[in-house]
Amino acid sequence: MSFEDLYTRAKEVRNRRELTKYATVASVGAALLAENGKVYTGVSIVTDCGTGFCAEHSAVAAMVTDGESRILQVVAAGKNGSILPPCGRCREFISQIHLGNMSTEVMIGKDKILTIKDLLPYDWKAVEAHTI
Repeated sequence: MSFEDLYTRAKEVRNRRELTKYATVASVGAALLAENGKVYTGVSIVTDCGTGFCAEHSAVAAMVTDGESRILQVVAAGKNGSILPPCGRCREFISQIHLGNMSTEVMIGKDKILTIKDLLPYDWKAVEAHTI
């Protein structure tokens, strides 16, 4: 699967709408390719009290529900199809659900691919393993 295919899937799930006057969904869509070869998608949920979550979290939840945890590639698409790098919370979340996810490839811009390790260069889990 190419990043272009994943990007298309992320854009396709976006469908911004208000659920209530307190909650908006699908401003951002995400698509990830799991080790099993399946693509999982998710959308953001934004609530007034801050209990919502990012599209990457939603896609990861779908993947974990299907019994998977290893992510090979991930991309998120926002307003007007802009490519959005994962926020710090998403980077950390992805890194913790499978230790191999430090090598997950992340599309952070057109023709720009980095790994979770690139985005988390001073990983506390690696430091924890080498205590003083």
